[in-house]
Amino acid sequence: QVQLAESGGGLVQPGSPLRLSCVASGSIFSIRAMGWYRQAPGKQRELVATTANGGSANYADSVKGRFTISRDNSKKTVYLQMNSLKPEDTAVYYCNAYIETRQNLFSLYWGQGTQVTVSS
Repeated sequence: QVQLAESGGGLVQPGSPLRLSCVASGSIFSIRAMGWYRQAPGKQRELVATTANGGSANYADSVKGRFTISRDNSKKTVYLQMNSLKPEDTAVYYCNAYIETRQNLFSLYWGQGTQVTVSS
C-alpha cells in the first residue's frame, strides 16, 4: 500500500509565497517522477510542475519563474515553492508520483489534494 499526503495549503494574499509538501509512504522500492497538478472550480486538472528522479523539472507556462519544484529523495518528499501568487493560482493542488513498490509493481499514485486560495 502506498500513500501520498500533501500539506501546506491555505489562504494567502496576492503576491505572497506558499510552500506545499507531499510525502510518500508505504511499500516503496523507488520513486521515479513526482509532480504537482491543480484543479480550479469548473476546470480540468492541469499540470503545474514535474520532476524526474535525476532532478530535471518541467513547468506549466503559467507558473514559470514563480514556482519551483524540488524533491528530497531521502524523505520521499516533493515540494512546490510558490512565489508571487495570483488569484488565478487558486485551486486544489494534488501531488502524484510514479512509484515502484517492493513487489516490483509500477503505478501512478495521487494524493488527496490541498486547497490553495489566493485572495485579498
